[in-house]
Amino acid sequence: MVFSDRRTSIGGSFRLAALASLVSLIAWLGCGPAHAQLKLCNQTSYVVYAAVGIQQPAQMVTRGWSRVVPGDCGSAVDEPLKEPAYFVYARSARSRTLQPRNWGGPFRFCVRDENFWLQMPLATTACKPDGAFLAPFAPVATGGAKTWTMTLTEAPALATPADARAAGIRRVLIALGYLAEADSDAKHLNDAFAKFRVHAKLAVNATPADIFAALESAANDPQKSSGYAICNDGNGEIWAALAYWSGQEFISRGWWDIAAGTCTTPLSQSLGHDPVYLYVSKQGNNHLVAGVANFCISNVLFDIHGRDRCEAHGYVSKGFEATNIKGASGFVAHIGDNGLVQTATPK
Repeated sequence: MVFSDRRTSIGGSFRLAALASLVSLIAWLGCGPAHAQLKLCNQTSYVVYAAVGIQQPAQMVTRGWSRVVPGDCGSAVDEPLKEPAYFVYARSARSRTLQPRNWGGPFRFCVRDENFWLQMPLATTACKPDGAFLAPFAPVATGGAKTWTMTLTEAPALATPADARAAGIRRVLIALGYLAEADSDAKHLNDAFAKFRVHAKLAVNATPADIFAALESAANDPQKSSGYAICNDGNGEIWAALAYWSGQEFISRGWWDIAAGTCTTPLSQSLGHDPVYLYVSKQGNNHLVAGVANFCISNVLFDIHGRDRCEAHGYVSKGFEATNIKGASGFVAHIGDNGLVQTATPK
């Protein structure tokens, strides 16, 4: 890890949600808020929700969530930094239509899906409050400084706050069907946004905060019926992997870390006619959902193209269960304590 002038950054390509790796640390000046002591800047195309962990002499305190839109900064801690250590975990906005993403590290502390403030003994391995679960936090190496700025990034890197905002708008407009993936020029983007602005009844002089609030709301529209979602209806945390035909080859990807009682949407685009294959594990049961279709997986985050000679390439071959065999454009896989219990198209 490299430190630069009291500012650090965490990020990575992390195309699939689960634990994000820490990558090159960069600085970003010129963002607010002015009085934050631990400031979190969002140099990504995602609306992020951040939680902070504060190590005290005999306990760990975690609290969240701080919402930060692309190209902006928010306050994670307002008071001067004086505790032994600080940690940050961030996730993208929950969405029915957008692929989720997390930023974090190797330290696991308790969080909740709703706004929270939790206390726990140091080195706890279980979260006792109802609805709390362990999430992966990254350390903030302040070096004893009283103020610090941490920047969330993605790969490829976005150079400026304006670039982050434009990329964020573009990504959501594609997911909502206003813009084609191949249409990356300014004219197509402006035309697509103009149509969205009319539909969302946004003022011509809407602020970035207004724009991303409208985009986030539209992405959570329950009437959307495309994509592949996984819901954890059980009592414990699960880890899921998917495999599917891309049109040219099979791709297997994982892991999505899904807390009890929550859902995630690994694939936001409309599904094709081919099945989507699912593999799910949890503590004490590495084959919670499994089948006879073999694909390559890894113990760490993976994005594998092809399904042959897994071991020769350093992977493991596992049997996935075929789902969405009728080829619906949208599909929800419900996972209970004993496996796949229900599947449905979104309503």
